[in-house]
Amino acid sequence: MVSEKVTVINKAGFHMRPASLFVQAMAKYKSAINIVYNGKNIDGKSIMNVMAACMKQGAEIEIQCTGEDEQAMLAEAAGLVKSGLGEA
Repeated sequence: MVSEKVTVINKAGFHMRPASLFVQAMAKYKSAINIVYNGKNIDGKSIMNVMAACMKQGAEIEIQCTGEDEQAMLAEAAGLVKSGLGEA
């Protein structure tokens, strides 16, 4: 397992569009992705779980990836969040 802590920077947080962008990007990987936020584990491949977590601007999250392509998955996931998910 690999993990990285990142901060959500886009003003609206993980609302529908950025959550969809994130989940679609993660779907191409074989590894599992878990987002830890407010003590909860969120399936990073589930649009409903990502949106239901209500991750807002300034939220510190930990992205955890486990599997055969975990390094590449983590790099892309962290990069998306750091870039503002196309909105910052």
